[in-house]
Amino acid sequence: MDKKRQIAIFTTASLPWMTGTAVNPLFRAGYLAKDGDRKVTLVIPWLSLKDQGLVYPNQITFQTPSEQEGYVRQWLEDRTGFVSGFNITFYPGKFDIEKGSIWPVGDITEIIPDEEADIAVLEEPEHLTWYHHGRRWKSKFRLVIGVVHTNYLEYVKREKNGRFQAFLLKYLNSWVIEIYCHKVIRLSAATQDLPKSIICNVHGVNPKFLEIGKKKQEQQQLQENQAFSKGAYFIGKMVWSKGYKELLQLLLKQQKHLTGLTVDLYGSGIDSEKVQEKAKKLELPVEVYPGRDHADPLFHDYKLFLNPSTSDVVCTTTAEALAMGKIVICADHPSNEFFKQFPNCRTFKDGDGFVEEIRKAMAEVPMPLSEEQRHELSWESATERFLKVVDLEHIASTKRLSRSSTKFMSMSFKIPDMKRSMEDASAYMHYTASGIEAARKVFGAIPGSLEPDEELCKELGISFPMANRSSFRSS
Repeated sequence: MDKKRQIAIFTTASLPWMTGTAVNPLFRAGYLAKDGDRKVTLVIPWLSLKDQGLVYPNQITFQTPSEQEGYVRQWLEDRTGFVSGFNITFYPGKFDIEKGSIWPVGDITEIIPDEEADIAVLEEPEHLTWYHHGRRWKSKFRLVIGVVHTNYLEYVKREKNGRFQAFLLKYLNSWVIEIYCHKVIRLSAATQDLPKSIICNVHGVNPKFLEIGKKKQEQQQLQENQAFSKGAYFIGKMVWSKGYKELLQLLLKQQKHLTGLTVDLYGSGIDSEKVQEKAKKLELPVEVYPGRDHADPLFHDYKLFLNPSTSDVVCTTTAEALAMGKIVICADHPSNEFFKQFPNCRTFKDGDGFVEEIRKAMAEVPMPLSEEQRHELSWESATERFLKVVDLEHIASTKRLSRSSTKFMSMSFKIPDMKRSMEDASAYMHYTASGIEAARKVFGAIPGSLEPDEELCKELGISFPMANRSSFRSS
């Protein structure tokens, strides 16, 4: 086929919000478009000025989508060293303060014109489809790939009535993914098992961290014992569920066995004050500091990165620490399976193992990364893994769902037809429920997210309302 594949990457966040679903899809778009073999469009949320003030750090706001696009492109270029050849477009979004998430508003499949609808990548497919009311993704696009970033079940379990909520959420996730995705990529086995899914880490590391690692390796060759002159640290959003609870509990129980260890914690978040209070009660020297960019020179000389978190899917800061040449001590957990191939990754099962790995690491020098190991952490390698799993070469025959799928329960005794009819009926049920404001509120949707308001439409240059949804559209 001479025609280029057209890939639209939809995600749930955007810079300057430094969250995984803003950063990783941006790198994915840049590296997929780098060789010029594919036409790539990154589709990100546009927020009103009020919501921008709630989400974006350091009072950064944008008056127009083009202004934010310029910011996003410059950020990426500063880190990759090349000019990216992909498109950026925006969909209307609203920020949910209670959940700390951005929700799509309206039918965001309409953002991509029908003639360009080929392959859709849904970064966080559950998040993008829970409240989706509009055209079916699998009828709009030839291939729909979900990339699961977040272990939602683990977070929900920590809330009130968490186990019951997690039970319901597990089936909701499977339901919407079965309806809307052809294939699902789970970054690790830390996520729930999902229909049509495969486990593969398709994320890489910001090239800046690999450059830092190379410099530290050169420094090690000249001054072996002085390259890493600081002790241990942890960096992450300062909320209990991001590893702080587990780390401080381990330090409290094991502090008598960790004489000589100093630990610095870096992060900002709603639990910052509580983390500081807990740290002050320890006998170990544990200091708490505001969050900073992990690439800051301040972090270059630390030797140990401690991360006992079990709520991650694949922890970005762990990958960054390994790229910088540090020893990483993390939980023996499915989220860390990818990292076990690197000699500087040490895992523990319990408190005794935590102490043992720290003691060994304090007495050792980190092993320099080989070129192969460095490549494995890179976005070049992550892109290779993504393309291999997606297998673009063999999807030419994949057909979009046809208009006939509106006949949800057509009589047929053929197994494929029966399965198709059941899926059509299931999709119609979701479409109907997601179009009722009262039902949306019951299931946690933010009010006013069924259709974009006039202000959002005006800022994005789209018609108001964005589409007429008086009937179920399957094609």
